[in-house]
Amino acid sequence: MVLGVTLVKVVPGHERSVFKALKGIPGFRELHHVFGEYDFLVIAEVESLPLLSKTVDKIRDVEGVATTHTIVGAELEDS
Repeated sequence: MVLGVTLVKVVPGHERSVFKALKGIPGFRELHHVFGEYDFLVIAEVESLPLLSKTVDKIRDVEGVATTHTIVGAELEDS
């Protein structure tokens, strides 16, 4: 499993429509409206890195999305 955290900045006035569109994208574990530099925090859990990339592309394709910033999580092994 690959965990991705994507911060989404929205064009002002498009928050509701972007939220509705984001809710329709599969693979999200969590979707939160946040305040600050970004408008939404999306946590995606998918099978592979290429699938995470496709999921982030779907976010970017939503009308009203201005920018995204994605962080990929990795599991650490105990040594």
